[in-house]
Amino acid sequence: MTGWRKIDEVPFDFERRRVSVLVDNGQKRLLVVKGAPEDILRLCTSYEGDSETDLHPLDDASMPPIRALFDSLGKDGFRVLGIAWRQVGADFPHAVVDDETKLVFSGFAAFLDPPKESAKKALTDLAASGVAVKIVTGDNELVTEHICGQLGLPIIGILTGADILKMDDQALVGRVENVNLFCRVTPTQKNRIILALKKRGHTVGYLGDGINDAPSLHSADIGISVDSAVDVAKDAAQMILLEQDLGVLQSGVMEGRRTFGNIMKYIMMGTSSNFGNMFSMAGGSLFLPFLPMLPTQILLNNMLYDVSEIPIPLDNVDEEYLMRPRQWDISFVRKFMLIIGPISSLFDFLTFYVMIKVFQAGEALFHTGWFIESLATQVLVIFIIRTRKNPLKSRPNPWLTICSLLVVALAIVLPYTPLGTYLGFVAPPLLFFLILAGIVVIYLLTVEVVKQWFYKRYSLL
Repeated sequence: MTGWRKIDEVPFDFERRRVSVLVDNGQKRLLVVKGAPEDILRLCTSYEGDSETDLHPLDDASMPPIRALFDSLGKDGFRVLGIAWRQVGADFPHAVVDDETKLVFSGFAAFLDPPKESAKKALTDLAASGVAVKIVTGDNELVTEHICGQLGLPIIGILTGADILKMDDQALVGRVENVNLFCRVTPTQKNRIILALKKRGHTVGYLGDGINDAPSLHSADIGISVDSAVDVAKDAAQMILLEQDLGVLQSGVMEGRRTFGNIMKYIMMGTSSNFGNMFSMAGGSLFLPFLPMLPTQILLNNMLYDVSEIPIPLDNVDEEYLMRPRQWDISFVRKFMLIIGPISSLFDFLTFYVMIKVFQAGEALFHTGWFIESLATQVLVIFIIRTRKNPLKSRPNPWLTICSLLVVALAIVLPYTPLGTYLGFVAPPLLFFLILAGIVVIYLLTVEVVKQWFYKRYSLL
């Protein structure tokens, strides 16, 4: 249409769910309203026939065909806007909300926005990974059900904004678990849904790109938006997807779990080993006439140990571990430390006994023997701790293997070098290495047996 000019506007808001514009073409002035069809129809008293002058009452007889058309469009996946108008006087100055009454229904504007082809696979992969997908939308349930059918997303329950309006927060908490479709909801209701899920103990991620998504992006544990989103949504989000592909979310979830798993490996190994070393150092000081290890040797031991664990972020993580979400549990780490740590000390004390009784070791030889044994056990035990399975059935990253073995080899060779002499080490007898091999093997087997018992006794998450 040409010759029309806009005079005034009542902007869209998410409570009214409509926008009104006052337009004029020099001959007549109209208030044109568009928005959610059910709200537009509620405000109309008549509808257009073949022309804008052919008006008919919008009553109980004429409403069913109109609603049937609306439902038919929704079932076919069309997003629908209702359009209505009202003629006003030529001197009518402003568009106001109170004038959105006694409208003439003009028809529907239908838009088809099919989901991306990659979305179906991404949702399937997320479900297989233990991620529950819930759709929270302002669209009506017919459109959303059609899209869910295209995506292969089973519908376990539906709540509409009208249903939620009747519920208090406690009632909503009781329902959100068994519902995965929330339709015709307002921004406030979206936020209530997020908070209800969090009260149920869930870690909630929310993906949105509009102004109305900002409160929910703030409230979610992880707010996710896209690069093409409005600035308000991007500012509220913690993560911005540069690719508009749900497969990126699946990849991010799996990478996050892998990273978490590798961090847990280091924490559990580090806490148990350090606890054991501390206990060994304190225990050895009670009966030895010298320090169990010199300060410089302790620093070197810690440095080599840390070097051996540099490749842990690259390590492989068991598929079983990745299949469901994990949470930080300090009590679990504490239990692991208190149970596994003393095993390290037990074998340290065995080494002390061997060095004193078998080799009649002086201070330098004692330092050397414990340095090698301590480093070998706490470095090699990563291959036991890194997996809940049999370590022979869970392949580590090659760099972790190479780096760990090189550090152990360096600890063995170091006493035979000038640097080792400078650090106070001496060359141990060959029999020591035979005994050391036995100690290390028995230690690793013991940790494996206790580890299997521990995971059966204290199941994590």
